[in-house]
Formats: sequence, structure tokens, C-alpha cells
Amino acid sequence: MKGNFDSIIRDSRPVVVDFHALWCGPCKAQSPVLKEVAAELGERVRVIKIDVDQNPEIAGRFQVQGVPTLMIFRNGEIKYKQAGVHTKPQLMSVLSKI
Repeated sequence: MKGNFDSIIRDSRPVVVDFHALWCGPCKAQSPVLKEVAAELGERVRVIKIDVDQNPEIAGRFQVQGVPTLMIFRNGEIKYKQAGVHTKPQLMSVLSKI
């Protein structure tokens, strides 16, 4: 995943990365919000999920301390990073500024 991850986050459109874990209750609540945002914005945004237990090297590289953590990349740069569950309006607001 590492090499593929680096190419994905270099996209010119915003890439929302959901750092999550299967055992995480709040992560389960975040998932439908991300699906709604992806459906509404379509090709204008890309949403990917990274399981921190399956990809500890990526989580460590970006100092992910808790799950869920959302990061938004554009052209390989971190534009946003915040732990905790985001509502759809919160996430749409952040994306509108990137």
C-alpha cells in the first residue's frame, strides 16, 4: 500500500484519508458520512480508508495518535488533519476551503 498511497495523495483533487480501525466504534459512525460526501462530490474528491492496524507504517509516518483521524491531501501536501468524528457539514466546510 505504501507506494500506492504516495501516488494517490499526489492527486490534484482533494484526497480525504480516513485513518480508522475495525474495533473503533466512532470510526463506524464516520464511515456513512464519508460515503455521503463522496457521493455528493463525485469526481471532485477522492476518499480512501487506511486501517491503522494493517498499515502501521503509514499511520506512524503521519503521527496518527487516535482513530478516527481524517487527513486531506492535495498534490501530496497535507491540507488538513484532525482526529475525531466529523459531521457532513463540518467536512464539506473544510473541503470547500481546500
